[in-house]
Amino acid sequence: MRDGLAITASGLVKRFGDRRVVDGVDVAVPAGSIYGVLGPNGAGKTTTLRMLLGIIEPDGGRRQLLGAPYPRDASDRVGYLPEERGLYPAMKAKEAIAFMGALRGLDWRTGRQRAVKLLEQAGLGHAADEKIRKLSKGMAQLVQLLGSVVHEPDLLVLDEPFSGLDPVNQEKLEALILAERDRGATVLFSTHIMAHAERLCDRLTIIAKGRHRFEGSVDDARATLPSRVHYQPRDNGSGIEGVLPPDAERENGGWRFELPRDGVEGLLEQLIQRGYGIAGLSIERPGLHEAFVRIVGEADAAERVQ
Repeated sequence: MRDGLAITASGLVKRFGDRRVVDGVDVAVPAGSIYGVLGPNGAGKTTTLRMLLGIIEPDGGRRQLLGAPYPRDASDRVGYLPEERGLYPAMKAKEAIAFMGALRGLDWRTGRQRAVKLLEQAGLGHAADEKIRKLSKGMAQLVQLLGSVVHEPDLLVLDEPFSGLDPVNQEKLEALILAERDRGATVLFSTHIMAHAERLCDRLTIIAKGRHRFEGSVDDARATLPSRVHYQPRDNGSGIEGVLPPDAERENGGWRFELPRDGVEGLLEQLIQRGYGIAGLSIERPGLHEAFVRIVGEADAAERVQ
């Protein structure tokens, strides 16, 4: 792998008819990391993942997967959970997992043994001999996920893996993703649900309108928005507006404003010297959800201008 990167791509383009679904997307996924591809519905996330995996060919750009310039040359080292779920309903859970491993070169005996172990670790040991048609939707989805890791891939790619899962199974999936990263695998997943990305991702990219809009860490994304100060004075007397920043707004008997670029210390010193005091103070950093909304909103605005 080049420069410690499990996946590299530059300028990926995909057209369907006259429409550019993906328009110049760049991706650089560090080996051994959890990397998120974020974007609203229809942003081009699934198409991007499929190009990276070699399922569909790009109309422009380059990509490299686990050191292979042709992604399919590394397919046995990849586990993939597509957005469209699908298992043979008449198969038993452990057989379905073993079957998916066999498609990646894992022998059936080892696949069955690992399947039973994986099901037990996921709290589904009781379902090993149950047919897929008898499982709940969430349980069947977890079975398919276990089938994507049974051959212990170097790279795990999950397309909207949390979609349709209840909170309990979402926690199980998060635990599995972390376990795969701890095992040494690289995990790449797409989502439009920010809470999962904020908890899991080492790095992420945001795609909107088919174009790359942001790449960096969760903290980098959050830093695109200023932090907010919540200040409660002891004495909210007249004249305090002249000391506070121009954007200060009243809030529940106190004030809310953007954190000054040079910090809040100098402002607090002035407030104390002038007798307003401090009854309460907190600094609220923006979340990934807020940063995502802003980045995607700017992309929408840019599209309208063009």
